[in-house]
Amino acid sequence: MILALAGGVGGAKLATGLARALPPSELMIVVNTADDFEHLGLHISPDLDTVMYNLAGVHDPELGWGIANETWNFMAALKMLGGETWFQLGDRDLATHLERTRRLKAGEGLTSVTQALHRSLGVQHAIVPMSDDSVRTIVHTESGRLAFQDYFVRLKCEPAVKRIEYEGAARARPSAAFSATLGDERLRGIVICPSNPFLSVAPILAIPGVREKLQSRQVPVIAVSPIVGGRAIKGPAAKLFQELGKEASVTEVARFYRGLVDKLAIDEVDRPSMSAIRDLGIEPVVARTVMSSDADKELLAREVVSACVPGLS
Repeated sequence: MILALAGGVGGAKLATGLARALPPSELMIVVNTADDFEHLGLHISPDLDTVMYNLAGVHDPELGWGIANETWNFMAALKMLGGETWFQLGDRDLATHLERTRRLKAGEGLTSVTQALHRSLGVQHAIVPMSDDSVRTIVHTESGRLAFQDYFVRLKCEPAVKRIEYEGAARARPSAAFSATLGDERLRGIVICPSNPFLSVAPILAIPGVREKLQSRQVPVIAVSPIVGGRAIKGPAAKLFQELGKEASVTEVARFYRGLVDKLAIDEVDRPSMSAIRDLGIEPVVARTVMSSDADKELLAREVVSACVPGLS
């Protein structure tokens, strides 16, 4: 079994490739939920939905998130009534949030609700939240303390970031499925998708015991760099590295994961950084990390799995 940690569009892309390369019995995808928030009375789980829509093949291929061929009648009507429209909810996407909220209010846990939703969309591979407990990313900026979606969507990541907090993480527990996979004797490798290290991966690692369990399993761990040639493929990863006093580079990605991963997949353009990565005790793996098509996603997934567990893919 391969355990993948994912969040955001980059994570969803590689998760899709892994699902194409591995059967459901050999893959568990654990998704960041620190981006979750309540909006218009609804429980929104952006990363879980992005991964789910991608694996279901219904995602918007241009945006990477949301549903393809979406309509926006609800948002138009809400705007006419003077409601909040800074966070866009498509008509079909809205059904997901309504059903999730209904089930959660009825007493189901987030893991159970997530499983029901992805099975309804025909997704066979396991997608589970990092925790059923509430963890929320708080971004401390020059403009003050901001809830993650305020920073990310409403303010378009414009305020300079001073530090990032994962509120509730210290009291959270890994979801039962996540814990079970960490202890599963069939676990042969761990893949950290090219997700934002600070916004998607760090919240998972902030849950007490998770980092230690990942390290104690003594199985190969490979991360895929979200930075290519000093730039983020999508999102504010490069900006965050710089604002937090670091260089936006694959070497800094390696430094972020130092002590946790054995290998780091980097793009061909970053080949000159291989020596610096090795100096950090991490073996660089050169691969085509920019995923523009489903074929790219599967190819990278197979290269990453092969580098992690030779012969498995």
